[in-house]
Amino acid sequence: MYILQETLFSFEEWLKLESKERLELFFSSLDLRPYAKQLKSHTPQGAPGYCREAILRAFLAALMEGITTFTMLHRRLQTDLRFRYQCGFRLDQDAPSVSTFSRVFADMVEKQIAEQLFHDLVSSCQTEGLMITQHLAIDSTAIEAYERKQPKKKSETTGNATWGAKFDTYGYKIHLAMDTESELPIAVEVTPAHVNDGDMGPALMNKAAEVSDIDIEFIMMDAGYDQLKNYEAAHELNAQAIIPLNLRNEKKPPTGFSSNGTPRCSRGFDMVYWGADKQYLKFRCPHTVGKVDCPHGSVWCSPSAYGMVVKVNPNDDLRRFSIPHRDTKRWKELYNKRTSVERVFARLKENLTVNQLHIRSIQKVKTQVFLNLCILLASALTMSKASVRQRCA
Repeated sequence: MYILQETLFSFEEWLKLESKERLELFFSSLDLRPYAKQLKSHTPQGAPGYCREAILRAFLAALMEGITTFTMLHRRLQTDLRFRYQCGFRLDQDAPSVSTFSRVFADMVEKQIAEQLFHDLVSSCQTEGLMITQHLAIDSTAIEAYERKQPKKKSETTGNATWGAKFDTYGYKIHLAMDTESELPIAVEVTPAHVNDGDMGPALMNKAAEVSDIDIEFIMMDAGYDQLKNYEAAHELNAQAIIPLNLRNEKKPPTGFSSNGTPRCSRGFDMVYWGADKQYLKFRCPHTVGKVDCPHGSVWCSPSAYGMVVKVNPNDDLRRFSIPHRDTKRWKELYNKRTSVERVFARLKENLTVNQLHIRSIQKVKTQVFLNLCILLASALTMSKASVRQRCA
């Protein structure tokens, strides 16, 4: 089931499609009926309401078209018959009013419809083999709030927007865990901007593990996550956290080791990493392998021609030690995969509407974020199904 496709989904290729073609493909492969049923009005009185599935389509189409307010969406539906038809509304009926959109959106927030759709799309992407999920990247990005600034104490009580730690953003943070191969999101949390990145690491790892059917091997995070609890959370999942050490608060490395966890010989030279021996890191005498010219030779430490060997158990210090060893070529290759999450944030902000909020309160912001993420997942499924149809034709 989990087979790597010949070419992974590219959101940039998706954007190259014309708007009308993109919407037709998108909705042809996305069944919104189960979610629309939860939004149906059960009031027997009054005039017939608007199709809830069409309203859901309109919310998603608005994100792809850069429409950021209900007023703009109403105006587009009124003036663009093709757009109205593609969303599923009747052409002989006026577009829903701004108040109708607002009521349905509030109902979506209350019933967590967008979150349900997100989790179902993640599952579908895994079933279709679009996610490898052995390598995860975790990071956060700030988004500006569309609400009046409040004192920090009041914001912390309501859970709404706050100033970030650097006081450069008043708003929220999106904390994201994603598959580095497909660059598709797996788990997400939305918090006020003051929340520390490292505090959200364990929750994201556990959420990602819950929806993944295969073992996670490596989890890449930046130095902001350099806290013991993140290494421990990864270890509990039998995964290795790949995080640069944040040495700002570290006066000196442990005795007998360099700052990156490399043992030092009795002459004070860094020993040479020689691979992993089962669950241990293996280091050899630097003089024996020709890295340094020790005045005492290898005999100073060991009578063996192989030179002194030191083995380190990473479990002795999950933060300090890593398999592969820190700063090796393999470790750097893995860490470089973290940039995939930065590209996802760029797509959400530059090509979608995640940073153009016109709603207030954290619950509504979460719904908006989930809908934007659903676009990434659903468009990947759409392109995958279109590719299958072309091969079968």
